Amino acid sequence: MFPSIRGIFPFIPGYLYYISLALQAICVIHCMRRGTQQKWIWLIVFLPYIGCLVYFFSEILPARNLANSQFDIGALLNPAGRIKRLENNLRFSDTFNNRVMLADAYLATGRTNEAIELYQSSLTGAFTENEHVIRQLVAAYAEQQRYEELIPLAEKIRHLPGFARSRAQIQYARALEFTGDGQGAEREFKKMKARFSAFEARYQYGMFLLRAGREEEARHVFADIAEEAPHLSSRERRYNRTWILKAKEELKRA
Repeated sequence: MFPSIRGIFPFIPGYLYYISLALQAICVIHCMRRGTQQKWIWLIVFLPYIGCLVYFFSEILPARNLANSQFDIGALLNPAGRIKRLENNLRFSDTFNNRVMLADAYLATGRTNEAIELYQSSLTGAFTENEHVIRQLVAAYAEQQRYEELIPLAEKIRHLPGFARSRAQIQYARALEFTGDGQGAEREFKKMKARFSAFEARYQYGMFLLRAGREEEARHVFADIAEEAPHLSSRERRYNRTWILKAKEELKRA
């Protein structure tokens, strides 16, 4: 399929050939799912070990740290198989951890209704105020635009340190706006406003201003994002690329 290390260096032990193929497959699949640049695929294919290592430390590891998530090779290659395993685990042992792990997998694969059902049933007893479950349920409600249900949940965790400038706070601000509390929404957006950070929150604040008919203020928000982009590290630009591009698109429309 791909040029391999054994083909390039025939004296290398045979087991390294299979390791090379596995590494290439993992990195190429990850690259294609993320929609990253074509140059990565060429690097991975034609420089198997070096390319895979460079890709891992440039793309996979930074995303893991910045998003505070786990890179699960099994889930990447076979998400349906992982879900089946988690479902079996829950049937065998209906524990809080098994329930939440399955709910997280459902949410990540678009099975939002099933995820919500599990999260709701997990918020009982000692786990009524569990921060992770509440955050995930906030995300699920935001996806389904169930803003009236989202707001009281977000307010349970808004005092916690991890809430500031988080995705949950953005979803909370948007929920306030779409339920008619524009002042509350702007208050939350302004808490997240800071230079060289919180690009998603600031982009969403710009869109909030546009919807409120405050075009000039929105333009300043988008302009700040676009002007800061060249001064970011390459890792920060990759992580915030979506919001930087969206802000530039809004500037073109202005």
